[in-house]
Amino acid sequence: MSFIPYGRQDVTDEDIEAVVSVLHSDWLTQGPVVPRFEADLVQYCGAKHAAVANSATSALHIACLAIGLGPGDRLWTSPNTFVASANCGLYCGAAVDFVDIDPRTYNMSVDALATKLDRAECEGRLPRVVVPVHFGGQSCDMQEIRKLADRYGFAVIEDASHAIGGKYRDEPIGNCRYSEIAVFSFHPVKIITTGEGGAALTNDKRLYDRMVRLRSHGTTRDPAEMEGESDGPWYYEMLELGWNYRMTDLQAALGCSQLKRLNGYIRRRSELADRYDRRLANSGLSLPHRDPESTPAWHLYVVGWNERAAGITRDEAFRRLRAAGIGVNVHYIPVHLHPHYHRLGFHPGQFPNAEAHYAKCLTLPLHARLTESQQDKIVELIMSMGA
Repeated sequence: MSFIPYGRQDVTDEDIEAVVSVLHSDWLTQGPVVPRFEADLVQYCGAKHAAVANSATSALHIACLAIGLGPGDRLWTSPNTFVASANCGLYCGAAVDFVDIDPRTYNMSVDALATKLDRAECEGRLPRVVVPVHFGGQSCDMQEIRKLADRYGFAVIEDASHAIGGKYRDEPIGNCRYSEIAVFSFHPVKIITTGEGGAALTNDKRLYDRMVRLRSHGTTRDPAEMEGESDGPWYYEMLELGWNYRMTDLQAALGCSQLKRLNGYIRRRSELADRYDRRLANSGLSLPHRDPESTPAWHLYVVGWNERAAGITRDEAFRRLRAAGIGVNVHYIPVHLHPHYHRLGFHPGQFPNAEAHYAKCLTLPLHARLTESQQDKIVELIMSMGA
C-alpha cells in the first residue's frame, strides 16, 4: 500500500480550471478574484469583513498589529499549537505567555485562564491579546473566554487555522461573535487550500481597514485616508510600515473553488472520525473528546497512546506505523519547549497538561481523500500492536 499521509489536499479539475482562468486573464495578483474570495468567506462564516493574506501566520501578525499590540504588551496563547500562534506576538515586540490546556479537549483551559488572569490583575500584568486555538478543528469555549475578555479588558483573536467549516453553539466558527478577529489557514493539509494562504475575519470595519493596509506595505489609494492632496490617479500614500502579505488571484481562485465543497469535506471528515471512534472503541486509546457545544471541522484526529495497554511506547508505535506506510504525526511539541522560548525564560514543567498531551498524542490520517479501506488498514495495524 502506498504511503497514507495524515493530511492531504483534494484538487479537482474544477479547481484547476479556476486557476487556469486567472492565468488567461489580465490579472494574476491584486485583481478581482481576491475580493470575490473574501466575499465568499464573509457569506459562509457570517462575519462582516474578511482580509485574506499569503498565510495564516501573516494573518495573525496583521491581526495583532491592527489591535495595537506592541512593545510593553502581552499576548497569551495555548502551548498546544504551532509556533505561529505565539510568534505573532513576538513579531509585534510584545511579551508572550501561555495558558495550559484542558486535558480532555486539548484546547485552552478556561479555568486555567481565569486563574492566571486573576493573578495577573493583582500583579499589573494583564494581557492585551489572548489567542485561543481551536485544536484539531474543535472550538474553544468561546462564550466563557469572551466573558473573561469583557471583565479583564483584553482582545480575543481566534486561531481557527484548523476550524473553517466547524461550528460553535450551532453557529459558524469565524463569525466573530465572541472575538475581535478570527484567523483561518488554507495550507494544503487544512480543510480547504489555496496552496498557502490565510484569512482574518472581523466585524469591526476599523480593524479590517487596517489589516488590508498592513498586508500591502502600509499603503492606501483611498483619498479619505490620505494625509496629503492627491497628485493624480496614480497617487498612493504609505501611512505606516506594512508588509507584502497579499494573496494572489491565482490562490484566491483555488480558494473560491474549494470553498464550494467545504460542507462536503466537513461531512466526509466527520464520517471518518465517527468510523475511527467505532473501530477503536475497545483499543485502549484515549479517543478525541466530543464537546456537545462544538461541531468540529475535524482537521486532526488525535488519540492518546496507552503504553500500558499496548505494551510499546508511543514513539515505537510511531516508528512502526511510519515503516508500514502510515503517515501518523504528533501535534504538538508544546511551544514553550522550543529552544527559542527556552531562551525567553520558559522551561519544562510550566504547563503540565500540554506536556502530558505531547508525551502520548498520536495524530492518525484524516482527510477527504482517505478511503475506508485505507482507514481499515490503519486500524488493523494499531490493533495488532495491542493498543
